[in-house]
Amino acid sequence: MKVCIAEKPSVAKDIAEVLGAKQRKDGYYEGNGYQVTWTFGHFCTLKEPQDYTERWKSWRLEELPMIPSSFGIKLIDNPGVKKQFAIIENLVQHCDEVINCGDAGQEGELIQRWVLLKAKCTVPVKRLWISSLTEQAIREGFQKLKESEQYNNLYAAGSARAIGDWLLGMNATRLFTRKFGQGKVVLSIGRVQTPTLAMIVQRQKEINAFVSEEYWELKTIYRETEFTATIDRIKTLDKAEKGLAYLVNHLFEITAFEKKEGKEGNPRLFDLTSLQVEANKKYGYAAEETLRHIQNLYEKKFVTYPRVDTTYLSEDLHPKIEGIMRDLTYYSQYTESILAKPIPKLKTVFDDKKVTDHHAIIPTGVLPAGIGTDEKRIYDLITRRFIAAFYPECKVSNTTVLGKVGQVEFKATGKQILEPGWRELYANDASAKKEASEDEKVMPNFEVGETGPHEPRIHHGKTSPPKPFTEATLLRAMETAGKQVEDEEMRELLKDNGIGRPSTRANIIETIFKRNYIEKKKKNIFATQTGIDLIDTIQNELLKSAELTGNWERKLRLIEKGEYAMETFKQELIEMVVALTQEVKSNNRGMITIAQETLVTEDEKSKKISKPKAPKEPKEDIAMDTLKCPKCKEHLLKKGKTAYGCSNFQVCGFKIPFDIMGKTITDRQVYDLLSKGKTTKIKGLVMPGNPEPFDGRLVMNGAFNIEVG
Repeated sequence: MKVCIAEKPSVAKDIAEVLGAKQRKDGYYEGNGYQVTWTFGHFCTLKEPQDYTERWKSWRLEELPMIPSSFGIKLIDNPGVKKQFAIIENLVQHCDEVINCGDAGQEGELIQRWVLLKAKCTVPVKRLWISSLTEQAIREGFQKLKESEQYNNLYAAGSARAIGDWLLGMNATRLFTRKFGQGKVVLSIGRVQTPTLAMIVQRQKEINAFVSEEYWELKTIYRETEFTATIDRIKTLDKAEKGLAYLVNHLFEITAFEKKEGKEGNPRLFDLTSLQVEANKKYGYAAEETLRHIQNLYEKKFVTYPRVDTTYLSEDLHPKIEGIMRDLTYYSQYTESILAKPIPKLKTVFDDKKVTDHHAIIPTGVLPAGIGTDEKRIYDLITRRFIAAFYPECKVSNTTVLGKVGQVEFKATGKQILEPGWRELYANDASAKKEASEDEKVMPNFEVGETGPHEPRIHHGKTSPPKPFTEATLLRAMETAGKQVEDEEMRELLKDNGIGRPSTRANIIETIFKRNYIEKKKKNIFATQTGIDLIDTIQNELLKSAELTGNWERKLRLIEKGEYAMETFKQELIEMVVALTQEVKSNNRGMITIAQETLVTEDEKSKKISKPKAPKEPKEDIAMDTLKCPKCKEHLLKKGKTAYGCSNFQVCGFKIPFDIMGKTITDRQVYDLLSKGKTTKIKGLVMPGNPEPFDGRLVMNGAFNIEVG
């Protein structure tokens, strides 16, 4: 008897149908020499700290770092999991061979390997590795089953990732919570989560510190074409007006005219991240939503495996493309021209060197039925992109015109679409139409040396701050470890150093939202004061740096390729955790105030979250904004949303939170701290880690942090 273990019941049912295992049993299907059973998500997890020793049950600084001599796994404490695992364990104990039919990726491999390890599997194991769940793909997969040993490196990388996340997450979260947290609040630190938050905080600080500057530019209209002076932006209106006066007295002269035909390359096929980016831009979908919709489409057999990080197809898929195109009857108006000729084997589409476990996301050819609007939209994005990849390139004419007025040089550029090519797929798309019309600027023909009257003017503008992250731009930043990259080729090269995996990035972003470290306003993502305070407290660059964390990610990929040892990776992480613990224990920074701010997420728009308490009214008027910062002694104090702080906070860093040790302090108490260095006795203070309230005075120490006196 052969036992097949699928990733979930619906996949097990599809596999059982193909194999002829038609008899339904309790927790599995049977027939034709096969028993097909299933897991549902993670059945096993790494043991928790208290499973290794009772001492690690309590969150105590003196017990850190926690480094198990060896890592063990345990069954998740869930009745449904325990029941299904018992069925799997029994089947595995009495079979001749196991076929691992888990999700064909790193996480899927880890889930199944841990289940087989826990079930004490001793029989040979084969691996089903497929990129879609169509009947044909399943049949072909069973005809070409792989040896389980082929995926040992994939399993090693998954184990290293899990162990790394445990070592850093468990230790750093306890470390920062006990050292800097207040009350029962947990300060969550993660290998991918924290550098992602750090990128958002850094952008927030750049926006907050940005000072807009006015500027003026000289422009002129000649033959209904607008030209801009190529000189540097003018900083004063007076200079701009003098420039305008000069232009009025001279004719416009054409000095160069160039028209070049060019091509706009076809858009790449989708990997998961680029699909999430496009869905966020076009429909405002959160990354988590897009992942959910694409996963549903995959399980319904309409698209191929979604959790991929390549935009290429393997070369052996080339003969199948024509068949998939013919099956896409809903899109026949677009596929007819492609099918009229042999399908080209384009290097921008097919490249075995750019494909690892799976190829880019494409339709399977199975026509979708019974799906909702959201899934239709995602399917349409994928299918149009697939067809567009095989269309001719878009041909354009690019025009550059140079001119001068007296000694001042001017320039204008234009673009005209000559043959739309792949753009035909998006001719009825409103956003694509708008983008194309904004790009297109048809210009008249000019003769070098021609002159004539013109209409000069002054353009007044202001410099703009950096743009806040959206989910689309944040996903891109995670993929390229914080580097801003527009070029597709460069993006491909940087993928190995990205932070997180395509399948986990959406969940990471959602986790940071739930922790109240970031909030969403329309499409834009902003760091909350809590998120800023947490990142400011972390001195260790490795925890915050997207680039350095991307380096860890690269090592995990090397483990997957068999080019880096799992034990070396683990030892490096242990050394980092030990050094981090020593560093934080000796840090004397103040506590972090958790700001109870309202999150505006898609899932929680109607959910009420408590707002920060306003400070109580003082018994007498105190002009707080006339007081100087005690730290820099230069700038005045300023009242923010959650704290009083130096008006030059980005540089100075001084602040006094409204809420300290469970109490909302009054303006009078703030005044006393600033003028006397201490408050009168306050009742009901609560120290972190000790729920018992006590009475005491708040004192400002020499480092300008607040402590109990």
